[in-house]
Amino acid sequence: MSARGFIVGAARSGSGKTSVAIGLMRAFRRRGIAVAGAKSGPDYIDPAFHAAATGRPGVNLDSWAMPPRLLDRLMASQAADAELVVVESAMGLFDGVRRDEGRHGSAADLARRYRLPVLLVLDISGQSQTAAAIAHGFASFDPLVRISGVVLNQAASERHEAQARAAIEERGIAVVGAIRRNSDMALPERHLGLVQAREHAALESFIDRLADVMQASIDLDAVLSEATVPAEGQGSADAMIAPPGQRIAIADDAAFAFLYPHVVRHWREAGAELVPFSPLADQGPDSACDVCWLPGGYPELHAGVLADAGGFHRELARFAETRPVHGECGGYMVLGEALEDGEGVTHRMAGLLGHVTSFAKRKMNLGYREARLRCDCVLGRAGDAVRGHEFHYSRVVAAGGDTPLAALEDAVGNDLGLTGSRRGNVTGAFFHAIARG
Repeated sequence: MSARGFIVGAARSGSGKTSVAIGLMRAFRRRGIAVAGAKSGPDYIDPAFHAAATGRPGVNLDSWAMPPRLLDRLMASQAADAELVVVESAMGLFDGVRRDEGRHGSAADLARRYRLPVLLVLDISGQSQTAAAIAHGFASFDPLVRISGVVLNQAASERHEAQARAAIEERGIAVVGAIRRNSDMALPERHLGLVQAREHAALESFIDRLADVMQASIDLDAVLSEATVPAEGQGSADAMIAPPGQRIAIADDAAFAFLYPHVVRHWREAGAELVPFSPLADQGPDSACDVCWLPGGYPELHAGVLADAGGFHRELARFAETRPVHGECGGYMVLGEALEDGEGVTHRMAGLLGHVTSFAKRKMNLGYREARLRCDCVLGRAGDAVRGHEFHYSRVVAAGGDTPLAALEDAVGNDLGLTGSRRGNVTGAFFHAIARG
């Protein structure tokens, strides 16, 4: 592993670290550096922005859901043909689950394990010298997590920047840049986070604008000089979710887009062929495939179109007569009898499972999950533990009579009961699988 790397961290979500990370990736790429991106924690959307900024696939590095040997394998793969790896933190730098040492799910776990320095993004709106107390707290909190520099975000003026900068530098902490308030840097959002990269109008010009801001606002040479080669560990892919078939039909459009890049990459490296189709275009799975996978996404925003997709419904039902069909989160919703959209209108879905879901009667479910499978299915064998997460606002309003798919626990081992459904060859759950436990 020869690529150098660093982590872009912050005190909390909403500090601007995604914009800074994406802009830096493109800015370094402009210098002719081969840049690869990574995201700590469970996130489908940011890795797609990283891929757009760098021209290379993104990856998730999740220390709670992935055993250390898998983390090492993915870090090594991401660094193998790159010169610089930029890791974007989820939430705050130290935020995660207080359970097993080194498996908190935080970016700080990655900083410790790979000895990567942290570029700390501080939103200084509404404060000045207090920013120094925050920076000092980060620098002294954990001796194994090194803060290599600070970027001041949302600076209102030269005076505002100067006061915060002076107070931080008096503590011996380098300030490597300051970004003025700029509404053009905002990434559009919806209820599950950022709008997907594939839906972002004029994506390339937007990323270029971010890179322009970073080049003008941050000392790129100083950032690059602090980057270090990640400490190596012996990696293994044995905890990966195995390809469920030789030819896998994958729903792929604006309603079905949440599939982890490390999963797709592993399936392809294992020799599987992924065959995309679009339910929104009234397409069904290719009949020559062995298995059909409906990823998560935003079916609640396209419920009317999906309800009218008669060809998709017929082909999916025909496929399910003889081969496995699995749905994660949004895919699970579409496999049910019906889906109530945000306006309270109920739309007929595929009816291959018996439940009904509602986006109108919203309840946020968010967190890490460990699923213990109750039957053999595309995720593994009965009794296997699979780690992943849930993040959805829709909920089941009528359970139906199908067999539950798995027993579920939260990140600290609390029993959450049974989850998901199985009927014949069809399975699904709100649970997103990341890796085998």
